[in-house]
Amino acid sequence: MAWWNRKQTEQRAAIENPNVPISAQNIIQAMGWNGTASASGVNVTVDRALGVPAVWAAVNFIAGTIAGLPLHVYKRTSTGREKVKGGLASVLHDAVNDGMSSFEWRKYTLERVLTCGRGLTFIEKNAMGRVINLWPLNPDHVTVKVKNGRKVYEYNDGSQTSTYSAAEIIDLHYMLKADLLSVESPIDKNRDAIGLAIAATNYGSRFFQNGGVPPFVMTGNFQTGAGLKRASDDLESAVKTSSKEGRTALVLPAGHEIKSIGADPDKSQLTELKRFCIEEIARIYSIPPTFLQDLTHGTFSNTEQQDLHFVKHTVKRWAEQIEQELNLKLFGRQNNSQYVEFNLDGLLRGDFTTRMQGYATGIQNAVLTPNEARQAENRADHSKGNDLLIQGATVPLGSQQMQEPTQDQPIPDEGVQQ
Repeated sequence: MAWWNRKQTEQRAAIENPNVPISAQNIIQAMGWNGTASASGVNVTVDRALGVPAVWAAVNFIAGTIAGLPLHVYKRTSTGREKVKGGLASVLHDAVNDGMSSFEWRKYTLERVLTCGRGLTFIEKNAMGRVINLWPLNPDHVTVKVKNGRKVYEYNDGSQTSTYSAAEIIDLHYMLKADLLSVESPIDKNRDAIGLAIAATNYGSRFFQNGGVPPFVMTGNFQTGAGLKRASDDLESAVKTSSKEGRTALVLPAGHEIKSIGADPDKSQLTELKRFCIEEIARIYSIPPTFLQDLTHGTFSNTEQQDLHFVKHTVKRWAEQIEQELNLKLFGRQNNSQYVEFNLDGLLRGDFTTRMQGYATGIQNAVLTPNEARQAENRADHSKGNDLLIQGATVPLGSQQMQEPTQDQPIPDEGVQQ
């Protein structure tokens, strides 16, 4: 049941086709417009946006980080909780189906969320109602509707349309619209900022393609239009040839002059503009610029704090959304015995010295057992490491032992005022 391998049939949208509903979006597509033009004049699509290094880095960094987190299933017990093994735990932790690992599924789903705005997965259950497979769906082939007061998902694989209830679909989204059905795409919503980054990159590419010479105009005594065009072509070819061969001079006919037009990269502050675009994209995805390889204002101390900021305010938000969606769809509203949870300890681990100091403090104050600290460091348990320990000198106030007097210190007379 490989949803993504089913044969796709080509569909053409035309106004004359009665099967195509008349809507503003369909009319735009039929006329050849995509409605994705930004203020800079650049058409911004998901594919073009991913061509911007900052967008590519942000999407891959967030998706890869969360996909790499340990995801466990726990069972509530009278003494706390117990990790569940096998069954659904293996599906979520190891492989969601026969052809896809858990890492691939989570990364693919989050990549769709961070670009298109939504990631969808079909839950396959056996006759006993147990989850046996998870199948990611292409959001472009899914339509979300309300039928009889209930949300349903219609999936068209090109040959047929299947309808699923909300309980059968894991639905992760970036931001819901007011109708609670459609979603906002971060790339579409911020196409002006991303379009500016694309335009800046294109300008720089054209500049260096022209031998590092900004757009220019040549003036002179041209008699005919053909002569003007021939002179323009010859000069453009000469500039490119000089750049390729490493020449430092151009020869112009007598009475002709070259004048620069437009703005060169220095005057247009191209470097500063590209850095500003990185900061804008970092704002879109709530990610510190240091994780987009922008260390302009990075120092040893504030980079470490940005690392904590990323875990607390970006990863935590996505982890909680994924956990709640999985708990709702995999166990139902009435379940109180099992739940899934990410382990964020690995992201919060500091250097070796700091970790050892933290473990020592936890063990000495009966917060951690020695074996729990060893497990956090991927070390084997010790036979005597399962007991909670406490510092012996820590006693209730007033019950501490009196210090024994020494030979040089006489015992005070109870009747003498000291």
